[in-house]
Amino acid sequence: MVFRRRDPRTWTRATADFFYPRGGWTRAFHYVKHRLRRLPDSPERIARGIAAGVFTTFTPFYGLHFVIAALAARALRGNILAALMGTFFGNPLTYVPIGVIALKTGHFLSGTRFDERSHRSFGGKFADAWEDLWSNFLAIFTDRVADWRGLHVFYDTIFFPYMIGGTIVGVLAGALTYYLTVPVIRAYKRRRRNLIKKKFEAIKQKAASKGDTGLKAD
Repeated sequence: MVFRRRDPRTWTRATADFFYPRGGWTRAFHYVKHRLRRLPDSPERIARGIAAGVFTTFTPFYGLHFVIAALAARALRGNILAALMGTFFGNPLTYVPIGVIALKTGHFLSGTRFDERSHRSFGGKFADAWEDLWSNFLAIFTDRVADWRGLHVFYDTIFFPYMIGGTIVGVLAGALTYYLTVPVIRAYKRRRRNLIKKKFEAIKQKAASKGDTGLKAD
């Protein structure tokens, strides 16, 4: 296959790269930025795709961000590849502040209060929810008793406020991303076209000068 890696990564290497890419997060950011600018599409469609990806990182559907970003980009008529790259806005360095902002916004709008000091950690609550889901799934095939109380607490204190707050903040972040990236991508593409045009004209002039030299020699 054309896009297959020459040196396939092990799952441990892939996990380590997710939390800290080779070369650091700064290099990874510049790589994604470079790839986004060179996408063969209009600046508006690329920006809508990036906005869809950024919006998705504020939703609580971890593990489905790529799917949601692609669907959102398609609904907005944005570039799907740009949307997938835009989800890199959510990473181990930003997920905690994103979660805190989404939760506090959601609880504020719901008229409730979330005190993170009196509960398990944000990641711990997600882990508890998955554990309850797995335990209740096993209860279907075994003599275990299904217990949905933990998931009910998780939905009330984490998932629902996160979804409400994350959706609102995500829409605002996506809109801001769109209006900031359109002029940047447009300027980059214009500059790149001018550079290509200058190179083509230089090659053309060089070929013409060689032709004139050949005619004089004859």
